[in-house]
Amino acid sequence: MTAHPVPAGFEPFLAAAEGAAASRSEVDLEIALELMAEAATVLHHGLVVDHLDEGDQRIVIEGLAAALTDVDPAEALRRAADRVDPDRHDAEGVAGAYRVAATVLQI
Repeated sequence: MTAHPVPAGFEPFLAAAEGAAASRSEVDLEIALELMAEAATVLHHGLVVDHLDEGDQRIVIEGLAAALTDVDPAEALRRAADRVDPDRHDAEGVAGAYRVAATVLQI
């Protein structure tokens, strides 16, 4: 298996790729890992979560990983943005990060 490095903190992207490949026979593990590593890198370079504190960054990165491995990633990102816990430290920033991620990834 090829190594698929991701920026620090974006490890959930690789775990989500592995989960998608394990649960859906149509998903090729190597391709899923490559795509998720690329998405993580693009989002990192796009500064999508940099404005958030560490806790909110973790929540958004995990949510992005789950959304991007959903059968309908665009809809999953919309749902994630719409269901942000209003008690989050920066609820608007978290919701905005999901929307910006969709734009950066052109979804």
